[in-house]
Amino acid sequence: MNTRLIYVCGPSGAGKDTLLQWLRQHLPHGLPLHWARRTISRPATADAEEYEGVTPEAFTTLSEQGAFGLQWEANRLHYGIRQGELAALARGDWVVVNGSRAHLPQAAAQYPGLVAVHLTASADTLRQRLHARGRETPEVIEERVRRAVAFTPPAGSTALEVRNDSTVDAAGQALLAGLRTLPGWPEGLPPHG
Repeated sequence: MNTRLIYVCGPSGAGKDTLLQWLRQHLPHGLPLHWARRTISRPATADAEEYEGVTPEAFTTLSEQGAFGLQWEANRLHYGIRQGELAALARGDWVVVNGSRAHLPQAAAQYPGLVAVHLTASADTLRQRLHARGRETPEVIEERVRRAVAFTPPAGSTALEVRNDSTVDAAGQALLAGLRTLPGWPEGLPPHG
């Protein structure tokens, strides 16, 4: 069974948010594609991603009420994708989710045949980017790089790997090329280059 759920994940330093923003700007309007909005247990901020910010208590209540089709924890925060955000799948549309590598096996079990898009970069590139942002100790950075290098997508999912070692445009074009290979991907995408 195949689903049109595109589950995008990647290690810290791979540029996932930047590439997703690039993709939104380069896909034509009117495609049968829905960008799932995340619910996160932190206040909403004016960053690149538009998400629903809730308190941890509100997130727990929503979870107990069955509001989420997907949910996970990462970096001491709760993340969820509301059922309504996934409703487009029932219409045969594509849905893009900004997900977590750690939760990918559970997501693949819930949505057999999902497309796992793994955005990554070389160990050296990840290491340089993580050191440049200055948030973690060298030990934490090395652990993040080790986990990134060891990652393999779960069985039963279609996997696309996109490396973001040079420019955002080059990685974005590689992502578009990978999406074009998916059975049933809508026509109307911009040409290569």
